[in-house]
Amino acid sequence: MPPLASRLFTMNSLREIPELAALSSSRALIRIPPDFDVPLTDRVKRLIDTPQFRRLAHISQLGLVRLVYPAANHSRFEHSLGVYRVALLFLARLAGDERFAALIQPRDAERFLAAALLHDLGHWPFCHLIEDLCLDSMPGHESFAANFLQQPQLADVLKSHWSIEPVEVAGLLTGESTDQKSCVLQSMLSGPIDVDKMDYLMRDSLHAGVPYGRNFDQPRLIQSLCLNEAGDGLAITDKGKTAAEMMVFARYVMFSEVYWHHAVRSATAMLQRAFFLLYQEIDPEALFGLSDQPMIDALKKVAGQGPARELLIGLFGPTRQLYKRVAQYSLFQQSETYELLARKPYPWLVRCAEHFADLVSSELSHHVAAHEVIFDAPPVKLEVEFEMDVHFPKEDCYRRLGDVSPVVRTLAREQFDDYVKRVRVFVHPRVAAKVRSLPRLTQLLAESASRSSE
Repeated sequence: MPPLASRLFTMNSLREIPELAALSSSRALIRIPPDFDVPLTDRVKRLIDTPQFRRLAHISQLGLVRLVYPAANHSRFEHSLGVYRVALLFLARLAGDERFAALIQPRDAERFLAAALLHDLGHWPFCHLIEDLCLDSMPGHESFAANFLQQPQLADVLKSHWSIEPVEVAGLLTGESTDQKSCVLQSMLSGPIDVDKMDYLMRDSLHAGVPYGRNFDQPRLIQSLCLNEAGDGLAITDKGKTAAEMMVFARYVMFSEVYWHHAVRSATAMLQRAFFLLYQEIDPEALFGLSDQPMIDALKKVAGQGPARELLIGLFGPTRQLYKRVAQYSLFQQSETYELLARKPYPWLVRCAEHFADLVSSELSHHVAAHEVIFDAPPVKLEVEFEMDVHFPKEDCYRRLGDVSPVVRTLAREQFDDYVKRVRVFVHPRVAAKVRSLPRLTQLLAESASRSSE
């Protein structure tokens, strides 16, 4: 057995984990924005130097958002280091929680740290917008992560220097591990308050140049972490309630003003439509292993001179040419039209847009091509609701956050998607003014939906 692995099995305290000890060290640091020092032990450096992890340096965290917010060019590599840093802070706090320390052993905590660092391993360029299409033949990024974890360079580091089997990390990332320890660790990786959201809200806000995702008290929230009443997930004490409310609101505003900004969604809708036109001609296993520019080049090659090429050139050509918004609907503005299109399967939305293009062509006596009309709507998959336990130590009781917070009750118990995501109709700039001026536009939209449902 390697000397490091032998020493790891003798640890009886979470604070003895080398990475936690390195938090207070001034050696072997890497600096990431805004001004954070991330401690790197030898075995962490070995992980981030593998080809599988280095690939993340060439995959944008926000993809098409940079077409609207030009400084939002940060990578998944940077974000992953930020998530790892937050994971260390989570463990440093929870090591002092008696229930957590009694349940989570050092080896469990190390598995969590490895999973936090590698949590985005399976992401490919523009991953989330492609996954939102819910196409049957498309694999999820979790399966890609499992494949990357099994590749020799990365698997050897996990086994030899961490004494962790790749399947153990994969189990946390996919949520397939169901024992109590794993449930707690998974809630720290993906839950109402998790290491991923803690970093991406702040980091995306920073690089986009907006304040919204930074307007919550991260240190206060971390210091309030504890286990929930059942002992199978994360909770907060009452001292963190206000910070949690601020985080809920920060996430709400980031979706409203950045992730679902109308121009960002125009670019998103264009790429989704181009991908939908091409996906039956591509090998996802090969395409999704690429980084940003090689994937864009591969899509252009498959597109040839077809309609998908025009969409791709509008996004990635020498001159940006985004489709124009000609109509928008929300739950509280023309809700009947909103509900016609929200959370419908993507192929159905495409058919609906094609019918709309035909109807508009007749109304205008001017041909509008099928790919020149795109319907963008909240996807089938809903955002996770923000609910968790709040511990009140003086009363020694737990209450649900939504029960003690009007902010969370409003933003989490209502459908989050219905208030930050809109149904939008985008069309090619050359016909935007004509389509926007149609007096029966909403009626044509309803007729298109009816035809698509026949």
